[in-house]
Amino acid sequence: MEIYLKRAFDDAAAADGYRVLVDRLWPRGVAKQDAAIDAWPKAIAPSDELRQRFHAGELDWADFRRRYLTDLKACREELRDLLTSAGRGPLTLVFASKDEHHNNAVVVRQYLRMLKA
Repeated sequence: MEIYLKRAFDDAAAADGYRVLVDRLWPRGVAKQDAAIDAWPKAIAPSDELRQRFHAGELDWADFRRRYLTDLKACREELRDLLTSAGRGPLTLVFASKDEHHNNAVVVRQYLRMLKA
C-alpha cells in the first residue's frame, strides 16, 4: 500500500484512493464537498498545544516529530483502522500546512509505515 501526502488546497484525484484529513481544524477556504475527504479522525491530529508551540517556533522539527510520535501511540487503533479502511489501495494523508516536508502528515505517514512493518 502506498501512502501519499497531499495539501488540502490541491485538487482531489481518483489516484488518491482513501483520503484522510490529518489536521484538527478544517482548512480555511476549502469546501467540504470539494475536498473529497473519506475520514477526518481528529484524535490523530496534533494537540492544539503541540501544534501552536511548533508554529510559534518554541519547538524545532525534531522536537515536534518526537513528541507527536509519542502522542500517536495512544491512537494506534484508530491508525490501524485507517490502514484497514484504505484496503489495498492508496492512502492519501491530506494536510493544510504550506511546508510540505515539516508537517504532521509526514509524521503520521512515518508512524503508519511502522505499524505496517
